[in-house]
Amino acid sequence: MSVHQPADTPDSSTQSTEINNDPVNRRFSVAPMMDWTTSDCRVFHRLMSRHTLLYTEMVTTGALIHGDAARHLQYHNSEHPVALQLGGSDPKALAQCAHMAQEWGYDEVNLNVGCPSDRVQNNMIGACLMAHPKLVAECLAEMQAAVSIPVTVKHRLGIDDLDSFEHLHQFVDTVKESGCHSFTIHARKAILDGLSPKENRDIPPLIYDRVYRIKALYPELEVIINGGIKTLEECDTHLQHVDGVMIGREAYQNPWPLLSQVDARYFDDNHAIPSRMETALAFIPYLEQRLAEGAPLYAVTKHLLGLFHGQRGGKQFRRYLSENGHKRGAAVDTFKAALDCVAERQN
Repeated sequence: MSVHQPADTPDSSTQSTEINNDPVNRRFSVAPMMDWTTSDCRVFHRLMSRHTLLYTEMVTTGALIHGDAARHLQYHNSEHPVALQLGGSDPKALAQCAHMAQEWGYDEVNLNVGCPSDRVQNNMIGACLMAHPKLVAECLAEMQAAVSIPVTVKHRLGIDDLDSFEHLHQFVDTVKESGCHSFTIHARKAILDGLSPKENRDIPPLIYDRVYRIKALYPELEVIINGGIKTLEECDTHLQHVDGVMIGREAYQNPWPLLSQVDARYFDDNHAIPSRMETALAFIPYLEQRLAEGAPLYAVTKHLLGLFHGQRGGKQFRRYLSENGHKRGAAVDTFKAALDCVAERQN
């Protein structure tokens, strides 16, 4: 496995010159999730699926322009196809950061119009932008003018009292004038005053039919559905109405049943499926490299806690890694000992 490092800046001769040229297949993707979809997590997920589109955590424009851009943008070469999700509302700043994403070799850049946290609301980031569709359209237009990679948007059904289908329809109708043609819609509204981000993932009801209606009204747009989806059978149902499915927490907490199957199911790639244990063992060379760079063992391996979900020894694997992965001197042998908890109970 190649070394954990930023991608090389693409040579201009290899870049598409057509803004609308979109080689990214979004039929199945893993949602951007704060503290979860880190580079370490994405490398792990890539071991199970060659084609699933993977997203970074949301990165704000301020963090890239005024902070340590390399820390936020670096990723492992194995992660492709990989998309950078940006948070912001200043069109010029978003365009600058989209250009940075292209320079670092990302396959797509996505604008977050769905995060409901108080912190981002105060900076006009995330779901609060649902109330400002013209600004969202301006942001997306500036981003597209700055890059040749695809620019997409991820948003909610609505926010607070702006939660009718008519408002959603108006939002999409306005935003599509930017030239953006790919909309990922979280099929819940966000309640910005009174619910935490965690509560906003569960309490507002899912209304999948509204996403279906948007696709029916705008067949020329690519519509991806997100929210509460847990099985491939549910994905099959949604794909009768929309172009793609994005799965969030289930892909993190119980990844193997989903990610090991999607290449054959949705991407016509029938390569041999690695077992859970083969996936864990294939992660070790990357883990060794990260440890050599100074990364703590648990920070890297915590993303694998759900690998053996529902399997004999799975609880023991999680417990061993959780209890010992933080200890001073924890190394690859600690991870292998956690794996032994599973192997011994499967014999």
